[in-house]
Amino acid sequence: MRSKIIAALLGAVVAASGVVAGGVVGGAVAQADPACPSLYVVAIPGTWETTTGRAPGPGMLSDATDGLPSNVQVDYVSYAATAFPWESEVYGRSKKQATDNGRGLIQAMAQRCGNTRIALLGYSQGADAAGDLAAEIGTGLGVIPPTKLAAVGLISDPRRSESDALVGPFVPGNGAGGPRIGGFGLSSSQTRTICAIGDLYCSTPKDDFVTRFAGFLAQSSDPSPAQFSRYTQEALAIFNDLMLSGGIPLLQSQLSDPANEKRAEQLEQFYRSQVHTDYRNYSVDGSGTSATRWMRNWLRDAA
Repeated sequence: MRSKIIAALLGAVVAASGVVAGGVVGGAVAQADPACPSLYVVAIPGTWETTTGRAPGPGMLSDATDGLPSNVQVDYVSYAATAFPWESEVYGRSKKQATDNGRGLIQAMAQRCGNTRIALLGYSQGADAAGDLAAEIGTGLGVIPPTKLAAVGLISDPRRSESDALVGPFVPGNGAGGPRIGGFGLSSSQTRTICAIGDLYCSTPKDDFVTRFAGFLAQSSDPSPAQFSRYTQEALAIFNDLMLSGGIPLLQSQLSDPANEKRAEQLEQFYRSQVHTDYRNYSVDGSGTSATRWMRNWLRDAA
């Protein structure tokens, strides 16, 4: 009788182990379900390409996300996508919407599909937001660990740093909003940036202090007490560079009437060139691969 009880208990333990193992195996099987993609791409469009009032439009990034393998799921982030005070939101508040909404998509997918890897893709203001999310994750402050991040693709990032991994021809300068303090941390190896030659949003000359201060004001246009340390570091970085380059007299010379007229002409030429909106045709390698197609190929390989 006793041996039968022991056998029954052992059988129960084995059965329980089978249930646990089955749960693990079941989880792996569930991962193959279409509801749990191998790669989840969170794409953030640029300024004026979407809005909070309607379904997000892919805009420039459609050329990078169309035709990806069936095991890849793509979601576009909707947000204000504005930049000026007379629009619905100032730049800082608009970008915060993009980062918050993108973070929410990542967190929801991570909770539902624990084995799914995440990719971030952004253009212009969307690249600004996607890059900030990548920096969060890479410095341990994100909603997923850096090991879950498969790829980060940034096109015309206003916070590009010369030290970022650039795809395509060398472009001097940093983004108009200034480089991210601390960079991408452990997300650096997964991050690629593309900046077209002549795109002032992602390649502001280091000695153009008027634009650099304007970019800083745009970034801090929706100030958060939690970010005051970052604001201080970024403002000091610009100020210290200014002092090393000529100080207040240099800034005054850049604000003179002739300098303002020259800047206005340069901006007019920049907007007429449409270099900022032509990444579907901007070649980044010897084969003539465009920026958006390169990003699509990279995401495909990451899947």
